[in-house]
Amino acid sequence: MSGDATWTATVSAEPEQACPIAPVVDIVFSRWTTPILWSLNEYGRQRFVELQRRIATITPKVLTQRLRQLERDGLVVRTYHPEVPPRVEYEISELGRSLAPLFATLADWAGANMSKVEEARAGYDADDRRPRPA
Repeated sequence: MSGDATWTATVSAEPEQACPIAPVVDIVFSRWTTPILWSLNEYGRQRFVELQRRIATITPKVLTQRLRQLERDGLVVRTYHPEVPPRVEYEISELGRSLAPLFATLADWAGANMSKVEEARAGYDADDRRPRPA
């Protein structure tokens, strides 16, 4: 099989086949997922209001949606306590906790490389040869 045939097969493949980590990236790195998982992993079981305070810029509607999706994906456990007033708590599941090494690796990468990213951005933005939008 020639290189061209391989390229064609790769291009026409489903995203999951072309990049096997794509489904994981969609789940773990969708907006707000990482701050929610980070908070639950770092601070343990929390009520909705506690999570909302820790992630100050998230709206209650979006936090509710993300928590439901994370529960559906098995990354978060929701516990309902039928008392007066009712109490609901969220905690990271064992499956969610298994992502801790990934987050630690990303945190290490960020510490070692974000200054380089900022330098690259500044150089790119200052490049007079780069075409500018009209």
